Amino acid sequence: MRNTAISAKAKIGNNVHIGNFCTIEDDVVIHDNTWIGNNVSILNGSRIGESCQIHSGAILAGIPQDLKYNNESTLLEIGNATIIREYVTVNKGTSSKGKTVIGNNNLIMSGAHIGHDCFIGNNCIVGFSVGMAGEVIVGDWANISGLSAIHQFSVIGEHTMISGMSKIVKDIPPYVLVSREPLTYCGLNTVGLKRRGFDKDKIEELKAIYRVVFEEKRNTSRALALIEQNFEQTDERDNIIRFIKQSSRGIIKGLI
Repeated sequence: MRNTAISAKAKIGNNVHIGNFCTIEDDVVIHDNTWIGNNVSILNGSRIGESCQIHSGAILAGIPQDLKYNNESTLLEIGNATIIREYVTVNKGTSSKGKTVIGNNNLIMSGAHIGHDCFIGNNCIVGFSVGMAGEVIVGDWANISGLSAIHQFSVIGEHTMISGMSKIVKDIPPYVLVSREPLTYCGLNTVGLKRRGFDKDKIEELKAIYRVVFEEKRNTSRALALIEQNFEQTDERDNIIRFIKQSSRGIIKGLI
């Protein structure tokens, strides 16, 4: 390893590869079988799981780009088997939540930025050059296509598919496909749901629920009341209702 600065205080597991010209600071934990390319900066507060890949030029646990940050001790937690591609930047948390979290089996593509106090679940794809502001929440199996910009505090539901170059300023409920400008419900993420094992009957149920929400031209509270009255209670139905009720920014609109 040429010109690589690894603190003696850093805790590094077994079979960890570290490339040339890297910086690994004191308060860092890297677990077994993780691969780190060249020119990577892993800064104080980083907690990296097993079998991750961190490619050239990535900067992890950078100081939050938030004026309320006052040098408090905060974390960036990355789960197992997550891939961080070239030139990704991820900021650690602030006093708001104390940590930024990226779960297991995620792919963060080149040039993406993940802001302070974000939470990304498991099995997600964050496309190239996606800009994610602070305190965004992303559910499991979400797929955010390249060059999308995400407003702070936005919530993206599980199993969603977001088209490239999207401007995300409203919450996106689970299981849906969104596109256009302004960002609009365009149906279910049918391909993704089938890949995840959702059967035909479940997909038809979700289509019918979202028809009430997005296509029948009624306000959200009335739509939720009709769903609760007319659809059998299932985990997916309840997940949709809960997501919409808890949305503080409001959800995206349906097709006009």
